[in-house]
Amino acid sequence: MVNLKKIYLDNAATTLVAPEVRKIIDNVNDKYFGNPSSVHSIGQESHRLLDENRRKIADFVGANVDEIIFTSGGSEGDNLAIRGIVAENRKQNTENDKPHVITSLVEHHAVLHTVQELEKEGLIEATYLRPTADGIITADTVKEAIKDNTILVSLIYVNNETGVVTPIEEIGEVIQKENSRRAAVATPHNLLLPPPLTPPQAGGESLGRGGKIYFHSDAVQAAEWEEMNADKLKIDLLTFTAHKFHGPKGVGALYIRKGTPIKPQITGGSQEFGKRAGTENLAGIAGMAGAITQVKSQESKVKSQVESLRDKLEQGIVDSIPDVIINGKGAKRAPHVSNISFINAEGEAIILNLDFLGIAVSSGSACTSRSLEPSHVLTAMGIPPEKAHGSIRFSLSRYTTEPEIDKVLEVLPPIIKKLREMSPFK
Repeated sequence: MVNLKKIYLDNAATTLVAPEVRKIIDNVNDKYFGNPSSVHSIGQESHRLLDENRRKIADFVGANVDEIIFTSGGSEGDNLAIRGIVAENRKQNTENDKPHVITSLVEHHAVLHTVQELEKEGLIEATYLRPTADGIITADTVKEAIKDNTILVSLIYVNNETGVVTPIEEIGEVIQKENSRRAAVATPHNLLLPPPLTPPQAGGESLGRGGKIYFHSDAVQAAEWEEMNADKLKIDLLTFTAHKFHGPKGVGALYIRKGTPIKPQITGGSQEFGKRAGTENLAGIAGMAGAITQVKSQESKVKSQVESLRDKLEQGIVDSIPDVIINGKGAKRAPHVSNISFINAEGEAIILNLDFLGIAVSSGSACTSRSLEPSHVLTAMGIPPEKAHGSIRFSLSRYTTEPEIDKVLEVLPPIIKKLREMSPFK
């Protein structure tokens, strides 16, 4: 068999672990094998390393160390944020009002399926926002969807299939204004009365009718490319995971703003400030912190480099292949993702033909790539199923090179031509 050099353009699914990060992981596995919860010196060495790396990751999002909860990855972080808020509401809600959750039709399934399941179980009322034709969830759409019983808004930051960036900061301002309005309505007009000595609910603000709306974002695809400071984003809960920015798989983090009432979804020990039980994956956490250090040191250079390569790929495809659509082209997009529909060519066939030549791409989310259903993201954007079926996601990384893009532009046009000649829809 011919030994082809692989070209990897599926970085939205997962990324290569950076060499510097692999060294960190190996060192921790060798020297810091103790359980961070153990009292003896070996365990306490591990605990000190855990604290050190938690600080690095907290700094990345402008957080306090006790606002970072380590998880197994993005899906667990999304579930903890959404289920944890809803469960706490049910505990606090003495009026038995069904809480309202706002999300969108273009979420990763870790959010979309979680909200749908809670709704199916009768635990919440849900609103699923529809995007614009370019895939944007607007602040005005969120504002119109807010109800008196809304307790949570959960929206993806960078879409994993199209790269479209949600205006998180603008939406955060909408939610802050609504929370200020609610607080003003709830505040007694007699200013001579002293404030209460203790908050109405231990562990956070009230989640009942007219209480605070909490704002969560799945930022898994955003971490290497967009603003991640929680205060700037006006966010309460932020999910991210290491393997999307050249860290290891199986470790992620959920930022939970201090005072946010959330019920743990994994019970056991008192790790992670009582919010997530289980012995910490210390080597993975150290690897994640190392990957974040790499992101921060190369941020502007890498973003410009990857954006240039993506633009070259898109322009080359448009110039050499007729009847293509760049999905989300009119929106602000993260630089590493390009989703392109090839009319009258089937996406899976394109993937297999490219794979035969040593080029790895995908048809959308890695979690649903084996499904024959058209992308829920593209159909929510109003793209017909027959066009959605011909869509390919190219996702780049800091390790993508210009010769690799040139190779794709060389081999792709004849593949599309061949598939269109075979298509019954031509």
